[in-house]
Amino acid sequence: MLDAVSRVRRFNRAVTSAVGALDTSFLGRGRPLGAARVLNAIGHGRSDVAEIRDYLGLDSGLMSRLLRSLEDEGLVETTAHADDARRRVARLTRTGRREFAAYEALSNAQAEGFLAQNSQAEALLAAMDLIASALTRERVSLDEIDPQSEQARYCLGEYYAELGRRFKQGFDVSLSRDPDAKDMRRPRGTFIVAMSDTLPIGCVGLKGTDHGYAEIKRLWVAPAARGLRLGRRLMDATEAAARELGITLLRLDTNSALPEAAQLYRTSGWREIPRFNDDPYPDLFFEKRL
Repeated sequence: MLDAVSRVRRFNRAVTSAVGALDTSFLGRGRPLGAARVLNAIGHGRSDVAEIRDYLGLDSGLMSRLLRSLEDEGLVETTAHADDARRRVARLTRTGRREFAAYEALSNAQAEGFLAQNSQAEALLAAMDLIASALTRERVSLDEIDPQSEQARYCLGEYYAELGRRFKQGFDVSLSRDPDAKDMRRPRGTFIVAMSDTLPIGCVGLKGTDHGYAEIKRLWVAPAARGLRLGRRLMDATEAAARELGITLLRLDTNSALPEAAQLYRTSGWREIPRFNDDPYPDLFFEKRL
């Protein structure tokens, strides 16, 4: 009765009911969830129809029907792409923007009300993050962004906080090397953030140096996304970026309080080397030739 499959199916039924997937009028706005999700995707900046279809996991026929229904309501306009007439671009009309804003307000109120009813809101959110990461693992994108961007600063803040919890002596980023990540920009390096839908769930930096090698720094994966091989994906993407930049030798350091990181490096072609810097926190050092 309490086997794993039954528990998953119970969860599926609960979520289907709670989000209104079966309602003919999602959030009371007169259209089903599918059409509302297309409107939401366009409202949040997605415009290429094929990309919206892939993002929502819809087949071409259903996407066309949902888009046509929104066009008939005067909420969406579609035109040919400026650079490729075979592609279509969707935009909200003025009425569509008002409808999108109404959905946003109702959705936020629904989420706030749901959390207010639960005494363990943080535990509930952590469970939601874990489930969402597992369900969207195939759609996590790795994006090169500015290390001073909002998404990057969020990841770095979470990374520093975790080091502070796991290191016996705590962690002060001002004592580490390149605390501002100024050398993690092309053409010297890069900074990569893993995005799950609109949320950052991991990061890694490639720091250029003048010493004949570059360093991989700030590898972090959100707790909810661990066990999904995201750390390896981030490392692979960083090594690929290094090759593009003509970098042939990489180094990194870590602390023995982070055994999962050391295990990742040891199983992906990195070899342990003597200390190569004066950073006060690391006690393990690795190198990899590309």
